[in-house]
Amino acid sequence: MEKFTRVFGIILIILGLASYFGTGMVSITALIPAFFGVVFLILGLAARKESLYKHVMHGAAVLALLGLFGSAGGLLNVVYMIGGSSVERPSAAISQAIMALLCIIFIGAAVKSFINARKAKEA
Repeated sequence: MEKFTRVFGIILIILGLASYFGTGMVSITALIPAFFGVVFLILGLAARKESLYKHVMHGAAVLALLGLFGSAGGLLNVVYMIGGSSVERPSAAISQAIMALLCIIFIGAAVKSFINARKAKEA
């Protein structure tokens, strides 16, 4: 899971940089996914130490949940856009929706990993 966390962090960094440069470097908020990505990357590196693994992975799951809460509005805006409505900043909505979907994937993988670890411990 620590490798997945590092890769996830890199994907979020790429998303943040693409959003920032793709929108003409107008708003620093386009880098929010990159900021989250840096933290995920650091957590993934810290998880290499066996004594920190459990705590770091739980922290990463909580961070993904916070990322989902912060970006879920983008999912709604994309749904509105698909329905033909206009939103104020379509590129921001798309970036937020991508981050929300990525966070959902990470949370699912983390929960599966926690369940598997519990089963392995009981066996």
